[in-house]
Amino acid sequence: MQKTPWGLVLALWGAGLGAAAQYGKFSVIFDQLPAAYPQAGAAIGFIVSVVGILGIFLGVAAGLLVARVRYRRAVVWALWAGAAISAFQASLPPLPWMLLSRVLEGLSHLAIVVAVPTLIAQICVPKDRGLALTLWGTFFGVAFAVLAWGGLPLVAWRGIPALLLAHGGYMAAFAVVLGACLKGLPDDAPAQPFSLAALMRDHVAIYRSPFIAAPAVGWLFYTFCFVSILTVLPGYLAADVRGLVMGAMPLVSIASSMTLGVVLMRYMSAIAVVLVGFAGSALAMSWLGVAAGLPAACLTLAATMGLIQGASFAAVPQLNKTARAQAQANGAMAQTGNIGNTLGTPVMALAVGGMGYAGVPILAGVAFALGACAHLALAKKRQ
Repeated sequence: MQKTPWGLVLALWGAGLGAAAQYGKFSVIFDQLPAAYPQAGAAIGFIVSVVGILGIFLGVAAGLLVARVRYRRAVVWALWAGAAISAFQASLPPLPWMLLSRVLEGLSHLAIVVAVPTLIAQICVPKDRGLALTLWGTFFGVAFAVLAWGGLPLVAWRGIPALLLAHGGYMAAFAVVLGACLKGLPDDAPAQPFSLAALMRDHVAIYRSPFIAAPAVGWLFYTFCFVSILTVLPGYLAADVRGLVMGAMPLVSIASSMTLGVVLMRYMSAIAVVLVGFAGSALAMSWLGVAAGLPAACLTLAATMGLIQGASFAAVPQLNKTARAQAQANGAMAQTGNIGNTLGTPVMALAVGGMGYAGVPILAGVAFALGACAHLALAKKRQ
């Protein structure tokens, strides 16, 4: 392929927004769920969390299965499944059925977030992969912003079912579009049949490989910090700037990733950019340690974390040349990302409970430093 098909890249990114919305559509309306399920009590939280919990156990398995099913087919099937599940959820079924639908939706989500970046890496010419995968890395932030700006007003106007139906329609539309656009794309031949023994062997092989595992290992430390910082930090910001700063941080992160991150990757490897991001984030946390809640320090932290975000996805095809290895690496990132998201906030809350505000810069600063050290160790092993 002589030229990157940017229209197809954008369509695949659009599918990623739908996958992120599978995670976020209940997060943004979490405070409204008790009215829909008044008898659920604490179990209401599982409507949001069960998708992420599945990713912990099935992230690598999703990468292996997608490699066997074939990437184009996996994306289209996952989109159709996601559309059907959202349509079912719009009926607001009894809680056990809603939770079961979220389990199935977690499988759809994993298939998309593993297969799409693998496809993007395949269809881009080498010089454009960094930009395309940095764009892919913005899908969560953009989707959550769209859900907050467009989804919440829709719920206020027509109720929760309207948001779920809109999401189902969006997924179905992209299933049709990508079903047609990807039809001519050659697939790798499927590997040997999937088995539990093969899954265990591949788990070991993935995490022993300094090439396949490297993006996922760094991603663990990034996700551990990202969600926990955005959850805990607002309480230490002045009330008059809190909303502005917290709304700006994800946007600054995306902007940094798409501008400075892309420029840096023209002159250095993606892993080197990730290391710059980890080092900068550790320094920004030190700044926040001596200037609690300073808006400039918060936005600087967001900018440095943006470098980690985009370059981590771009590192996958730089380190792994085959589509199968890339799917394994993306599956491992899905797994470690869900581990980081799940553990980050409760551990940060414990640190704050024991040390007060100092727990935020200390814990996050140490995590960023460990992320950099892990990457340096794996780079040495690759040599």
